[in-house]
Amino acid sequence: MSIFFDSENISIEALNKHCENTMSHWIGIELWEFGADFLTARMPIDHRTIQPMGVVNGGAFCTLAEFVGSVAATLCINREKYIVLGLDINANYIRNAKEGYVYAIAKPFHIGKTTHVWEIKINDENGSLCCISRLTLTVIPVPADVT
Repeated sequence: MSIFFDSENISIEALNKHCENTMSHWIGIELWEFGADFLTARMPIDHRTIQPMGVVNGGAFCTLAEFVGSVAATLCINREKYIVLGLDINANYIRNAKEGYVYAIAKPFHIGKTTHVWEIKINDENGSLCCISRLTLTVIPVPADVT
């Protein structure tokens, strides 16, 4: 059984299309796959995501983690009634990544009525853990001024 609301109507292609012209899109992040209790995304290691030493910038790791965790949390709620907003993100950098892509997988620790807590693990193409993050979000009713 899926944790995602209306999971039979989720399409990775439609989700990626929805994210066009956002920060994640501009730095090359794309949603990759989802299962009953996870969502993955990948990010290229290139001029948009590295620091001057040629390895992934810590801020890029955080951006990837926040993106995939927020999208996963959004997929767990009735999007006609609620939105999720970030409250806190924590990231521990384990290993550098220098080329190819890094892959993030988001899995929930807690999916409540008013808060979600997600774990995001980011691995390089060899499967080595590069970063682990925890993302806390709040769930609130859709504001009247949001269309």
